[in-house]
Amino acid sequence: MSNKLEQDINALAEKLNEKTIACRRDLHMYPEVAWTEFRTAATVATELKRLGYEVLMGSEAIEEKAMMGVPSKEALAKHQQRAIDQGANAELVKKMDGGKTGVVGILKFSKPGNTVALRFDMDALNILEANDDKHFPTANKFASANTGVMHACGHDGHTSVGLAIAEIFANLKDELSGTIKLIFQPGEEGVKGANAMVSKGIVDDVNYLLGFHFGFKTNKTGMFACNITDFLATSKIDATFTGKPSHAGAFPEEGKNAVLAAACATINLHAISRHGAGASRINVGVFNGGSSRNIIADKATIQIETRGTTSSINEFMKAETHRMIKAAAMMHDVSVETTEMGGASAGQNSAELTSLLGDIAKSTNLFNHILDHVSFGASEDFSSFMERVQEKGGQAAYMMIGTNLPAQHHDHRFDIDEASLINATKMVAIAASKLLSK
Repeated sequence: MSNKLEQDINALAEKLNEKTIACRRDLHMYPEVAWTEFRTAATVATELKRLGYEVLMGSEAIEEKAMMGVPSKEALAKHQQRAIDQGANAELVKKMDGGKTGVVGILKFSKPGNTVALRFDMDALNILEANDDKHFPTANKFASANTGVMHACGHDGHTSVGLAIAEIFANLKDELSGTIKLIFQPGEEGVKGANAMVSKGIVDDVNYLLGFHFGFKTNKTGMFACNITDFLATSKIDATFTGKPSHAGAFPEEGKNAVLAAACATINLHAISRHGAGASRINVGVFNGGSSRNIIADKATIQIETRGTTSSINEFMKAETHRMIKAAAMMHDVSVETTEMGGASAGQNSAELTSLLGDIAKSTNLFNHILDHVSFGASEDFSSFMERVQEKGGQAAYMMIGTNLPAQHHDHRFDIDEASLINATKMVAIAASKLLSK
């Protein structure tokens, strides 16, 4: 890539910086959780269409059979109407019926070259945002207008950077080669969304894939990391036990206790053997059941997650989880239904691409502290895109871009330093431009 092209990218990023910040604040004010990102996705699609991108959305971008943890039809309808009330284009919202809120923007440049994809996650979390003036979004009048929902992980920033990059590439389309795919993904929280886009074949033709996240282990503005390892594969499972209610004093023998079955499962799930090939994890994070102290409980639900350093280790944990759940149900003579609420593969950055990103980060002088290595030690369903691209012979890499953090991710006081937006815009756009003509 010529120095002039890099200079043009930097100049456009600077020119768009105020717009990028304004976009981030708008998205922050109207957060939406997994499969309900109707306003966010409509905002993205409207802007991509304006810039001349081919836009895939709804069933063009999401494979319905692969969707996990989707809200009820009634809940989705309410969220769709809320999005329209908050300014979303009603026609675009309709295209996303069923919660199909993924959006892909495709721009083909005049000269042949690689297909490069960039992934940006859009969803928020079920968190009540801090409402005092010590919290920057509250003090500056852009805190969440949707009570109990908050951008507490920086995805508002990711989406805004994605739209800034979209505009940069639209302005430079005569100077670039190949094809750019901008993937705006729903449902990263709970690892619900990526598989439904992967299953649609969105990245099957991709030569290079990039993703990034603000913060985590780059918790100061000016930090950067691209040698990211140890994405843990994970499965999110809900188990609902159904027994038979009965008077606990007069007729206990007639009852079938679902709470006891769920408790039995909870204890034995945590007794699953560890795996000799690498680290494994399991956690029962939520347990709900029963109706009254004098009634044999006929309903109980547990929410479980498994993790593994490889996909095969996680598959072992997942299979054992289902076995333990069924055994507990049989022991207490109740029925049980399991539902997969989310899941992601394990992953590792492609070494060659990681090295190139490190060199770019150093040459741009955008960062004052570049970390040699970061062990992620958590799950992020970018890994599902990563795995598919690598299976098809392409390369993929994930970056962490530093931002000052007043509070940790998923905290009600979480916020990003808006100065980090332009660093991310420049870094990702420059890297993608190099890969397009590589």
